[in-house]
Amino acid sequence: MCDHFFSSCHTMQEEYSSTGEESGSSWVEWFQSLRGNELFCTVDEDYILDRFNLTGLNNEVQHYALAYELITDTLGQELDPDQWDQVEKSARHLYGLIHARYVLTSKGLSQMAEKMKRGEFGYCPRVLCQGQEVIPIGITDVPGSKAVKLYCPSCQDIYTPPSKKHLVIDGAYFTTSLPHLLLQMYPQLAPKKSTARYTPTIFGFRIHKIAEEHRKQDMIRQELEKRLQAL
Repeated sequence: MCDHFFSSCHTMQEEYSSTGEESGSSWVEWFQSLRGNELFCTVDEDYILDRFNLTGLNNEVQHYALAYELITDTLGQELDPDQWDQVEKSARHLYGLIHARYVLTSKGLSQMAEKMKRGEFGYCPRVLCQGQEVIPIGITDVPGSKAVKLYCPSCQDIYTPPSKKHLVIDGAYFTTSLPHLLLQMYPQLAPKKSTARYTPTIFGFRIHKIAEEHRKQDMIRQELEKRLQAL
């Protein structure tokens, strides 16, 4: 998955030179402007410059020193195309790992909350959730394992992003904790859990077998709710 994610890096040196450098934007600003990267929030520069926040990442990223210099716009040496591809690949991965830590801070959560409210992450595809805003989530915290998914706080389920440009973004960059911590910090964003359910009918009459299964599910849910309330 990661190789696919980084496969577009081949022409990145020319692309960044013709866009980022000429416009005077930083590497982070350029990265954020790329299609598909709207799922990321902009990591605060001071957070990146504080090496304490990056503890241990040097063991997880190849060409760490050069990648860090590229992200912080301090890369002084010229790189040949092959070297650039490797460093650019490492810089993207490093930024993603930094992002995974930053989004769990108060500033990061604040940014993600605003992006959620604006619907920048998209909406739940389940009709009965009535356009509930979703939140990016990883289903594992191990980088390179699974692509990012979208969590709906209404039905409390996860979905594959509908856009192909998001299918190659590493889910670990958003952590398995982000939606739940975000909703804890901003409870006003948490909708009432959806209990609405589609009921199949034929000529307006409920199908008996399905109706019976739904009744059993309702009884189980009610019993679980009673147990939780008793705790």
